Amino acid sequence: MDVFALPAEVRERTSALRRAGSRVAFVPTMGALHAGHGSLFDVARRHADCVIASIFVNPTQFGPAEDFDRYPRPFAADAAFCAAAGVDILFCPRREDMYAPEHSILVVEGALTRGLCGPFRPGHFRGVLTVVTQLLNIVQPDVAVFGQKDAQQARLIQTLVRDLHMHTRVLVAPTWRDPDGLAMSSRNQYLSSDERRHALALSQALQLGETLYAQGVRDAAQVCARMHAVCATAGAAAVIEYVEAVDFATLRPVVELVDGTLLAVCVRIGRTRLIDNVVLGRARVAREYDLV
Repeated sequence: MDVFALPAEVRERTSALRRAGSRVAFVPTMGALHAGHGSLFDVARRHADCVIASIFVNPTQFGPAEDFDRYPRPFAADAAFCAAAGVDILFCPRREDMYAPEHSILVVEGALTRGLCGPFRPGHFRGVLTVVTQLLNIVQPDVAVFGQKDAQQARLIQTLVRDLHMHTRVLVAPTWRDPDGLAMSSRNQYLSSDERRHALALSQALQLGETLYAQGVRDAAQVCARMHAVCATAGAAAVIEYVEAVDFATLRPVVELVDGTLLAVCVRIGRTRLIDNVVLGRARVAREYDLV
């Protein structure tokens, strides 16, 4: 595995790969890698000849009261993880190579960020879209793979690529879960043992939503109310930010559940903000939304 820090080095290598006829897949990460990231690398490998991963804890997507300073940065372990997973190129840029001291260009979206996490994390998606635009311009991959756990982010990036006429196809890979159902996340390590047990309420709520849909319940408000009640079992200190049913394409709230509805939940447990979701009828809408 080759490791590069400079954008010019990565651009030169990927340009050479494309001239040689190789397909390039890209998986951007913030490090603190786990099996969920490994599943993204597996998807990338199935769709390309060369897999590139990046590790960059992007400062512009953290709010002033968020966890940028304490976000885990186990670089040696992450590099070893990537090598074992068959990543061909690891790109680890420095902050000064991504953001000039006087940088002033930001990427802002005005529709898909109005709901879900948008109101709770002002400026977050502006930072995400800005850094992803930079990374895609540097790597110029044929495909990029993102996880469904961050479904709003994935839809934003699919829309970014479409609206800015970028070369890349954005694939959305399934959420990877621990055996007990908890969605894997680098931030799970913040949870105490009791908090982790309470965190199972998120996946349990989503399982209930899927079950109700399979039983023929179509009223979104009724399903969300039932899911909210399950999320409320996450402990007296838990704060439910949202329990919503939205259209996966537009992220707008729906009245009636159909295939392609995204059931999404967000709960703060202690100091840790957790999100999770499911797409109803996922297999039936996979081709339409590049779900893999």
